[in-house]
Amino acid sequence: MASLKIQRLNHNYQEAISTILMREVKDEEIKFVTITGVEVTNDLSFAKVYYTVLDATKKDSTKKALEKASPFIRMKLAEKVEVRHTPELRFIYDTSIDYGEHIDQMIKEINAKE
Repeated sequence: MASLKIQRLNHNYQEAISTILMREVKDEEIKFVTITGVEVTNDLSFAKVYYTVLDATKKDSTKKALEKASPFIRMKLAEKVEVRHTPELRFIYDTSIDYGEHIDQMIKEINAKE
């Protein structure tokens, strides 16, 4: 389990990255990305940023746009969250929502059979 400091950083990074994407990034491809979570490594050198998009067909193009904007997002993140070293950002599509919808669909099918 992550320490309290790491948990707090995860939360602060999640809020800051969401704000940066919404207000400061000019690329329309990533304006409406939802940041679902951030996991910072113990040495604070990397951060996995989990995201989802409303339109699943734009998943790949959104990932490319996020990777392209990563240096800008990291720079703005350094301005918003005060730490000695701002971690390198790795964007990962969050499949937990899709998995939850799949489980929900399976439960509906089981209930319909009964």
